[in-house]
Amino acid sequence: MATQYEITGTNAKGIAASIERGVADGGLPPGTALPPVRRLAERLGVSPGTVATTYQELRRRGIVVTRGRAGTVIAASPAVASRRPPVVPEGVRDLAGGHPDPAFLPALLPPARLSPGARSHRAAPRMAPLERLARDWFAADGVPAEHVTFAHGALDCAARLLSVELRPGDAVAMEDPGYHHLLDLVPALGLRSVPVAVDDEGMRPEALRGALRAGARAVICSPRSQNPYGGCFSAGRRDALQEVLAAAPEVLVIENDHAADIAGAPLHSLVAGGPAARPARWAQVRTVTKYLGTDLRWAALACDPTTLARHDGRLLLTSGWVSHVLQETVTRLMSDPATSALVGRAREVYAERRTALLSALAGHRIGAHGASGMNVWVPVRDEAAVVSGLRTRGWWVAAGARFRIAAPPGVRITTAQLAPADGGRLAADLAAVLAESQATYGG
Repeated sequence: MATQYEITGTNAKGIAASIERGVADGGLPPGTALPPVRRLAERLGVSPGTVATTYQELRRRGIVVTRGRAGTVIAASPAVASRRPPVVPEGVRDLAGGHPDPAFLPALLPPARLSPGARSHRAAPRMAPLERLARDWFAADGVPAEHVTFAHGALDCAARLLSVELRPGDAVAMEDPGYHHLLDLVPALGLRSVPVAVDDEGMRPEALRGALRAGARAVICSPRSQNPYGGCFSAGRRDALQEVLAAAPEVLVIENDHAADIAGAPLHSLVAGGPAARPARWAQVRTVTKYLGTDLRWAALACDPTTLARHDGRLLLTSGWVSHVLQETVTRLMSDPATSALVGRAREVYAERRTALLSALAGHRIGAHGASGMNVWVPVRDEAAVVSGLRTRGWWVAAGARFRIAAPPGVRITTAQLAPADGGRLAADLAAVLAESQATYGG
């Protein structure tokens, strides 16, 4: 129970605001148990119903969770303020951030001529040259490109799609383990996450079927470069998932192909192929952050016409459009032959570094996963012990807790900047850490 932070308030709104402040400033860290309803009601001089209403609202917003006899506790990833990754300790090699190698990012040059004059960009939110490039980008992988629009990154796009399609309390089928920002986003929108187990081929069909039976109204998945597991759809897995989704035509399917051009694996998309195979409601999102520039917050979206209308209708009421200055910058990069060559080289090097680490780990009999993309997932018994042990040896990796809902523990290692020789040293150090951990637990 929380003893260091004093919860205050005389009504449900005030009590909720007090708890939210405690979460935001660290006074109520994740896992902190809140007082039972009646006890807090007596302390604050309010009715038990007032406190129950407070806890219900905080649960709806993803700030607390209920754990049976353990009561109500602060969520592991509370949807309050902005969670920053842990500060990388001085003197260690950062393999936790999920970042690309700067050596393979093109120089970002602003447009030679900025958008002139005062005019309404709402009337023409998408610049024609970039829209043509985006259509070709999708079509090259067999993704239908009749309906294309833009957004400020994959998270912005996903948030908009979910907010116009679902209502608070609705369920979303999420990869587990999955991208931690998406896992945080769903409860922040007042939605419920239903975990779907993944393997080297992406979402498992039987797990997705279970999520749909549990009432999921939307599915978010990665067809390749799955973060953090690294899985990618095979043709067979795509077909199996399409068969499962065919029984739920009202469900919105969002594919996050966030690292399309550097995935190192072919695309077997749920939305490619004829109309009979793909879902009735679908969207595929692609971004350029991982290979054109970490500060380029731009995404392209291909989708069915209903999804397009709902997305753009909400966009019109908020930011209105994606900056034309940004669009001009992306257009120049996507149409530049030298940049295309650099991205192609990055794809080759990232695959080489990822497979080198997997091979080195296998040499030490350490199971790991990373069929595509820039990350490798290593199942472990004790995440904290592994992160701490590798830190003492000069490596900083990501504990898997922030990527998981119900999946077993593991650590994520970003391999984008890890040369093969360094991967060999890391594998040896990890083997030593795991041996120490096994000895601690008695085998």
